Amino acid sequence: MKKTMIIFLFMLAVSPAWAAPLKVATASTDLKYICGRIGGAEVRAESLASGAQDLHMVEPRPSMVFRLKKADMVVRVGLDLDMWLDSLINAAGNRALFYGAPGYVDASAGVPLLQKPAGRVDASMGDIHIYGNPHYWLDPANAKIMASNIMTGLKRLRPEKSDLFESNYAAFAAELDERLAGWAERMSGLKGLRIVTYHDSWPYFAARFGLVVVGHVEPKPGIPPTASHLEDLVRRMKSEGARIIVSETYYPSKGPDFLAERTGAAVLALPVSAGGGKGVADYFDVFETAVSALETAAGKAD
Repeated sequence: MKKTMIIFLFMLAVSPAWAAPLKVATASTDLKYICGRIGGAEVRAESLASGAQDLHMVEPRPSMVFRLKKADMVVRVGLDLDMWLDSLINAAGNRALFYGAPGYVDASAGVPLLQKPAGRVDASMGDIHIYGNPHYWLDPANAKIMASNIMTGLKRLRPEKSDLFESNYAAFAAELDERLAGWAERMSGLKGLRIVTYHDSWPYFAARFGLVVVGHVEPKPGIPPTASHLEDLVRRMKSEGARIIVSETYYPSKGPDFLAERTGAAVLALPVSAGGGKGVADYFDVFETAVSALETAAGKAD
């Protein structure tokens, strides 16, 4: 009996079939969800940020460093949105997660980017992202690229599970295609709908579903609105017929409420990540919530 137990423990230690799940730290809850879908039981993913947080403004904590010390893989949003992650990786000193290491995954790799700045970029322009707008996950079609990047990272660490990861990816992509077709059909009647957004977070969503963003509550990215800017925006909304204001749930409501009072527009406070609001348990729920809210608001505005 003792000899049998020793053999069992030896096999557990050396055989890939007995390997513990890969520990994956992600920058966002959406990436955590996609990791879980692709990795299945081979992965234990944790998000460093909550779904209710602004990913620009995540405060590094010692608990995050501890998670990264133990992680086999890190998955980031990239495009300098989650620069707070760099200091955490450095503090953890886990070389498996350094840029270019097998455990480093940038989910943005290969995503067709919007709003790449041309010419000189400086602080006077607000929170400008030099590589392009980083809110690419708000086009659900980009989730295929995100998932493919994650799959590639997992295959590097567990090549013997490649068939499983590829099968899980295919299932995820098939479900995404089906859901995207449904959302596109529901949004087809809203093409050309003019909206205002709080932050410049929605160009990918707008491009995917044919919406027109006529302005932002922020005069420049990351800059709080001034009274004069809001008055200008009121005039623009009235002249262009924008009757819906879209804001993330974590932004203050004062500016949108002022605009709504002056224009009669509806204010939609929408979660942009899994876990960011009631009933938004996963990545797909983000879009189901947004599409439903826009359908309702547009119907009332008619």
